[in-house]
Amino acid sequence: MTKHAILDDYGTLTEAATLTIRRRLPGPVERVWDYLTRSEFRKQWLAGGEMDLKVDGTFEFIWRNAELSDPPGQRPEGASEEHRMTGTITELAAPYRLAISWGSTGGVVFDLEPQGDGVLLTLTHHRVPDRSMLLNVSAGWHAHLDALVLRLNGRKVSSFWDRWSHLKAEYDLRLPA
Repeated sequence: MTKHAILDDYGTLTEAATLTIRRRLPGPVERVWDYLTRSEFRKQWLAGGEMDLKVDGTFEFIWRNAELSDPPGQRPEGASEEHRMTGTITELAAPYRLAISWGSTGGVVFDLEPQGDGVLLTLTHHRVPDRSMLLNVSAGWHAHLDALVLRLNGRKVSSFWDRWSHLKAEYDLRLPA
């Protein structure tokens, strides 16, 4: 990748059901914030969908992972072409912190910390309910954050689904059973 890339290749369990992943990204922090909050940027690495950018504001994420890369790679069995999720913003301190509800889990927090010409992103996904979901979430965030690093560095993403499948197998070996 580049100097603005992965700090720790893999996320870690910071509590029994809490995944934390960190990435060093090219700044400035306002640019990274846009990639978290503005649909036209977020859909390039994660999911499209508008956010009502205020505490208790709602959002809908629309995943079309095959559109993140060229080629898209082999979509895993059971994975849909499109996935949608609605949620609520639970904390907001622009451009440094965004916390959101996340389906049946305890939510996701994005913390941004300026560091020289870069930004340290710490993503924390709380209260993942079971191992199967933890493997999907870990591989998903890792692959999506890899895509974010590439996009912020002006590079293309290739074979998103193949990367996700590889990472899921890796997390299965790394995370406690």
